[in-house]
Order: sequence, then structure tokens, then C-alpha cells
Amino acid sequence: MTHPLRLRSFRLLFLGRTVSAVGDAVVPTALALAVLRATGSTAALALVLGCALLPRLLLLPLGGVVADRFDARRVAIGTDLARCAAQLVVGAELLGGTPALTHVAVAAALGGVASAFAMPTASPLVAGTVEAADRQRANALMGVTANASRLLGPALAGLLIWTVGPGWAFILDALSFVLSALLLSVIRVRHVPVPRRSIRTDLALGWREVRSRDWFWSSLLAHGVWNGAAAVLLTLGPVVAVDRLGGEGVWVLLQQGGAVGMLAGSLLAARARPRRPVLVANLGLATYAAPLLLLAISAPAGVVIAAYCVALAALGFLNPVWETVVQGHFPPQVLARVTSYDWLVSLGAMPLGYALAPLAARAWGPPVPLAVAGALVALACAGTAAVPAVRRLGWPVTAMPAPAEQVPAGR
Repeated sequence: MTHPLRLRSFRLLFLGRTVSAVGDAVVPTALALAVLRATGSTAALALVLGCALLPRLLLLPLGGVVADRFDARRVAIGTDLARCAAQLVVGAELLGGTPALTHVAVAAALGGVASAFAMPTASPLVAGTVEAADRQRANALMGVTANASRLLGPALAGLLIWTVGPGWAFILDALSFVLSALLLSVIRVRHVPVPRRSIRTDLALGWREVRSRDWFWSSLLAHGVWNGAAAVLLTLGPVVAVDRLGGEGVWVLLQQGGAVGMLAGSLLAARARPRRPVLVANLGLATYAAPLLLLAISAPAGVVIAAYCVALAALGFLNPVWETVVQGHFPPQVLARVTSYDWLVSLGAMPLGYALAPLAARAWGPPVPLAVAGALVALACAGTAAVPAVRRLGWPVTAMPAPAEQVPAGR
């Protein structure tokens, strides 16, 4: 096997994605503090976040169709430039001293639209620059840089906020998108042309690929439950940490422990090669039940942090393994559409968790929804072992499966 970083196209792709990931990791902290500084309202922050999330969810399937039709590299360049413009608008508003919430919300919505078209390109870009035998290591490298950015991003955001102001965090992110677009413009990415059909037909073909593989859709449902449970923890965890485990510092340590765990899981994914990758990775995700249940019973802070670190290490391991398996078991012509449905289920479950967790906590107290979420995630992720296709599925062979390009009956 050739190390992926020895391949010029992947090396430039990796560099561009690394720079962009660092810029993106700075933004969440900077955005939260900037909006709260300007408005003093958590409702205003929720509005801005919702403006970014809603178009992303609605347009993800269309983003997959566009990436499959028009070459993932070109789509990624266009979305990088669009997100650059959106971040420049927010940065200029913040640097002006009196940011208008409407302008920030509109820019967030435009960024969400661009993100819906950018996210499905990630897997085809790796698959188009790296041969099948090297993809596990390539995906693990992408996971390492993303998780390292999550670890360093809040610290860099704090440095920028307290020295030059939050507006410069958005300017930095905008510049990272420019550099990413420039690097993408000089690489070569393999692209398999897709016959021109109606958007409805393309969406239907992508969905047919998803539902024709029991191992994929059953795992996808489990991953959706995991993300919904994660939303419950992120919503109620800070309350438990502050009220029962020792204060805000415990929550900060919990998040940093999770980031360290994800980074460790990504490093492990570069070397470990279990015979049944999806089965092992899904069983690992079931460990997320532990921090949820430990928070529900207000276990000692150190125990909760350790459990969260292990659970996020399982997530860090799953992501590169899952990407490698998906890239090898689906035809390249539909990879972006399949990826978009994957993201749609994962992201779509989180708003449900965000919405239900506070309601359940007000009715029965935080321990009840935390415990229920823990039980559900354990049942869903471990339950995929009952699916024969999950138990049997191994690593993909070099050859791609034959594309399913026939038009469904009645279309």
C-alpha cells in the first residue's frame, strides 16, 4: 500500500480540508459569544443556529444529486467560495461593532445552503483521489485532522475573542475556505459521469441504493438514534454538571475528554482492521449509553468524563471505518447521494433530541430522559448485531459493485 500523503492529489486535499477544519472549529465558540454579546439573548442564538441547520437538512438530498452529477471537486470549490462569502458577511458585521441580527441570520442561512451541497462531496473526494486499498488510512487521516481541530478550535477561538474580537474568527474561517478552494482547483479527482435524468429520478435511485442494503439502513437507523441521544446529553449534560458534579469546569473537561477520545479513536482506525468492521464499530457506539446513564445517577465527575472519553473514542473509530466501507460497497456514481442520506438521518435526529430533552426534563427531571436515551442508544447500536448482513459484512474488495442506473418502474 502507498501512504495516502505520498499522493499529490490527496496531500493537497488533506491540507485544504485541514485548514478549513481549523477555521470551522473556531466558529461555534465565537458565534455563541458574539451573538450573546450583541443581543444577550439565547433565543437569538437559537434563531441563528436554526437558520443554518434548517436549509442544510432540507437541501442535503439535492446536494447529493448535484455532487454526483457535476463532479464533487467542482461542487466543493463552489461551496467553499459561497461559505467564504457568508463568513465574511458575519465577520464584517461583528467588526463593525453593531451587528444586525437579521444580517447574521441570513448569512448563517446561506452558509447552511452551501453546507448542504458541500457535505456530500467529502466521501467522493477521498474515493476519487485514493485507491481502494489505501482508503482506510486516508479516511483515518481525515478523521484525525477533524478531531484535532475540534480539540484546538475552542482554545484558538478564545485567543481570538479576547485579543482581536470574535469578528476575526469569521475572517479566519473565510480565508480558510479560500485556501481550500485554491488547493482543490489544482488537484485531479476521478469522476464517473452520471446520465442526465430528472432530479426526482436521481433521488429515487440514490434511495434505492440505500434501502437495498440491510447492513446500511439498519446501521443508519442506529446512528440516528445515537445522534438523538447525543443531543439529549448536550442539552441536559451541562445542567447536571453544574448542579450536581462540581460546576462549569466539569462540563469543559467532559468536552475536552470527548475530543481527546475522538482523536484517539481516529488514530486507532488507521491501524485496526477487524474482520467485521461495521459490526465492531456499531457495538462500540453502544458505549455511549455509559456516560448518559452515569449522568442520570450523578456519578463522580471523573467516572463520567472517562466514560465519555471512551464513548467518543468509539465514534472516532467508527467514522473512518464507516466511510471506507461505504466507499467500497457503493458504486461511485451514487456515492454523494448515499452520503447525503447518511447525513440527513444523522442531522435530522439531533433537533428531535434538542426539542424533547428539555420538555422531558421539565416533566420528570433530567435523570429520566438521560436514562431513556442511554437505554435507546444501547439497544439500537447493539441491536444491529441481530441483522445478518451486519454480522457478515467484511471490508470491501477493490472492485466496485455494478452501478444501479436503471430507472425505477413508474418513474
